[in-house]
Amino acid sequence: MDRAGCNRENCEFLAQNKFCISEVRLFRGLSPEIQKKLVNHSVHHTYPADTHIVSENDSIDSVIIIRSGKVKISRTDVMGEEHILDVLHDGQSVWHGIFLKEHRYNYDVIAMEEVRVCEIPRSVIMKTIEENPQISFNMIEILARDITDAEDKILVLSIREPRQRVASFLLRRELRCLGDVINLKLEDIASSVNLRPETVSRNISWMEKEGMVKRLGRGCLKVVDHEKLRSYTEN
Repeated sequence: MDRAGCNRENCEFLAQNKFCISEVRLFRGLSPEIQKKLVNHSVHHTYPADTHIVSENDSIDSVIIIRSGKVKISRTDVMGEEHILDVLHDGQSVWHGIFLKEHRYNYDVIAMEEVRVCEIPRSVIMKTIEENPQISFNMIEILARDITDAEDKILVLSIREPRQRVASFLLRRELRCLGDVINLKLEDIASSVNLRPETVSRNISWMEKEGMVKRLGRGCLKVVDHEKLRSYTEN
């Protein structure tokens, strides 16, 4: 895919004297001057739904910041089955592995809807870190939190009872959503929890009947009774 960027004259963030990186965990602690310097080296792209933004084994040449839309981080096994590792949205970024000697993606990043991103070149990031060592402390904190998130996901996947696994996933996913609605297709939830779509559908239907969740349409789900859903996962 042609990754040539568009110009940034129509950037809604710059129009408001803001930077798209100001809410990104990796950069939010930096001074406005440093943020501006990074943004001045950035390039914007727009990707249609179902487009690969990057593919496994591509070189990690930039930090990818999601300005709007949702992407899924996924891997495909030897049988051709997709496994979703994470779903990211506005203000989140893809950068893990950028500091490794062999800096290549070991996953795919795929647009789930139209996605607009801001990319900052790896070379610019590396130079900025050399000049501003405090960024390293931000990175250590972020990686520590990400390890905790990964441990939580492993715990969810270790739950043997499918209904409890789905319930735990929904509670975990809602915490990471921008609002109070979980916007994931049934197939994406199934891929995230390593269950068959029909198994997930059957258990969500049961949860809806029990008043724990409510379907708002295709790919839209809302938790309406957190206490009841949480208590069920603890049984």
